Amino acid sequence: MSQQTASVPVSISQKQRTSQVRRQGSRQSSGSGLVAMVFLIICALYFLIPFFWLVVSATKNTGDLFNTFGLWFASSFNLWSNLQQLFTYSGGLYVHWLLNTLLYAGVGSIVGTFLAAMAGYALAKYNFHGRDLIFATILGAILVPATALALPLYLMMSGVGLTNTIWSVLLPSLVSPFGVYLSRIYVASSVPDELVEAARIDGAGEFRTFMTVAMRLMVPALVTILLFQFVAIWNNYFLPLIMLSDQNLFPISVGLETWNITTGGANNFLYPLIVAGALVSSIPLLIGCILLQRFWRGGLGAGSVKG
Repeated sequence: MSQQTASVPVSISQKQRTSQVRRQGSRQSSGSGLVAMVFLIICALYFLIPFFWLVVSATKNTGDLFNTFGLWFASSFNLWSNLQQLFTYSGGLYVHWLLNTLLYAGVGSIVGTFLAAMAGYALAKYNFHGRDLIFATILGAILVPATALALPLYLMMSGVGLTNTIWSVLLPSLVSPFGVYLSRIYVASSVPDELVEAARIDGAGEFRTFMTVAMRLMVPALVTILLFQFVAIWNNYFLPLIMLSDQNLFPISVGLETWNITTGGANNFLYPLIVAGALVSSIPLLIGCILLQRFWRGGLGAGSVKG
């Protein structure tokens, strides 16, 4: 009887310790969750406040743009008039810039992604002399700033007479060292050699194997490369600045900067147009991210379950 009665307080004290440890763990987890939530809110505000300012400023005229609070709307709403002036000013020059940017970014990202996918697949699935050296060179190219290559590219394009043409901007945009690197890493981990060999045994050629087997498994990586390329080309400023002198070939980034340089005095009315043009130029990027994010989710879900 004495042993049984002595064991009762011991078991009760163990339960108390266990419950106390659980309460402490729940407090710690709730505290860490609160810190993470505050951090995410701060990051969201950091990214959203500039875009909110852009939306608000696009609704103002020149006077309200400089004389009212930047993060709230003015008494007059001028968004539609600003957009109308934006698309009609100087014979619709902004429309030319928008189409040029779509051409540079659209063609450059699609073709560049395809070329990067082929190069990454070849580096991952074929054994040939100098493969590691080529891959190391590509890794080194990722570390080189794009601005450092602008002058050599200009000299090359000038040597073949391609400056002040769409090719002087489009051709350099087709090369993506980061895309080749990501494709090579993704193919090595997500495209089984057995699947490639099975396609070859069934009689598929190398290019058909790449198009019908590897490309379908590479969709998440291809979407990532496509978005990185599209955003990089869309926001590219320095390369077209030194390559192009005809304003009809300018992308939006260079075109809006030329308007910004000419503002002052009688050209103060250009300030609302510049802000409205920056707002319009951000819409294709938002649409692209929204439309393509489902491919990321699908790729992650497909890779999380294996037989």
